Amino acid sequence: MHSAKDRRDNEAWLEAIETAAAELGLDDEVRSVAVDLFLSDVPDADRSKPAALAASLYAATLIAGDGRTQTSVADAVGVSRISVQQRWQERLEAAGMEPPSW
Repeated sequence: MHSAKDRRDNEAWLEAIETAAAELGLDDEVRSVAVDLFLSDVPDADRSKPAALAASLYAATLIAGDGRTQTSVADAVGVSRISVQQRWQERLEAAGMEPPSW
């Protein structure tokens, strides 16, 4: 569980998750998981946050069984697919989950 301060400090980024999720047509479960993944390990540098956000959203789609492509998530957030590819597994690990081995 994340504190109200975490949510307040990252309000703009959480809104970006909501915007991208709406563009992708993702349900509330995926949105909630994406927020949890993002808040579990927020990067210090603002320039790293869009990639972390996209990776969190992509990982959330996998967890919820609504696996979107890395490209579609990256496009919705406005980052490169490589940004998602390089970061989604570490998002899962930071949240204490085991990434798939495929």
